[in-house]
Amino acid sequence: MKKSKIIDGIKISNEIIDKIKNQVKKRIQKKAKIPYLAVIIIGDNPASKIYVQKKENKCKEVGFISKTFYFSKEVRETKVINLIKSLNKDNNIDAILVQLPLPNHINKNKIINSISIYKDVDGFNPYNTGSLCQGTPKLRPCTPKGIMSLLNAYNIKTHGLNAVVIGASNVVGRPMGLELLLAGCTTTITHRFTKNLKEYTKLADLLIVAVGKANFINSDWIKDKAIIIDVGINKLKNGKIVGDVNFKSMLLKASYITPVPGGVGPMTIASLLENTLEACKNLSKIKN
Repeated sequence: MKKSKIIDGIKISNEIIDKIKNQVKKRIQKKAKIPYLAVIIIGDNPASKIYVQKKENKCKEVGFISKTFYFSKEVRETKVINLIKSLNKDNNIDAILVQLPLPNHINKNKIINSISIYKDVDGFNPYNTGSLCQGTPKLRPCTPKGIMSLLNAYNIKTHGLNAVVIGASNVVGRPMGLELLLAGCTTTITHRFTKNLKEYTKLADLLIVAVGKANFINSDWIKDKAIIIDVGINKLKNGKIVGDVNFKSMLLKASYITPVPGGVGPMTIASLLENTLEACKNLSKIKN
């Protein structure tokens, strides 16, 4: 029996990063502006610190400028918003990212809505979400964008596929559904209130799982030759990192599958870099 083809997110993300490096070199030669990303992190969440450090390292690798602003978890909401307003006005800054999650006393929507639509490289501002909804995407949420880049890189034809998304978060599930509609899929988004979830997953030609539950989906939940995209990152008690999908059980049933780690994760950061470069280019056009 033929084994699943492993979708290599590290390889594809490195190809994207190499293209960005070359574009930055050309911008330097032309004396054009170098992309500048501002990151805001609130509190001392260990995972958030790791993600921010990875983003800083990748910015440095491609030749971007980046600056991180740290706040304690007790910071007042108004102080964060005032910083964002200042960054919005700063012509040196092309891109603003606020690392999630935020402390409970800070209204996430107020923070996101205060970011300039032109600098919103997470793609979470209602304007950018609405543009994606209307089929005219501007800056797109990074994880769904990265997943679409993976599908394109492996020449997976999406038109007419029955796509099922498990998880309806604003970060992955909802924008993922919009991306899949744009790609010509018949799309179903399931969530915690969905009854008989297995009935939906067994119909999926393309299954995208983003629930944050280790090994949640087994091979008896999918149809033969389904394409499986695993967004989950879960740490087991033994320290092992696994996805939301039971990877080993899928290997003789799925046609394509992303591993964890090394699948969707690297693509999220690659998409952030793409968005930062795009924001820089767009702002340069506006100024000129």
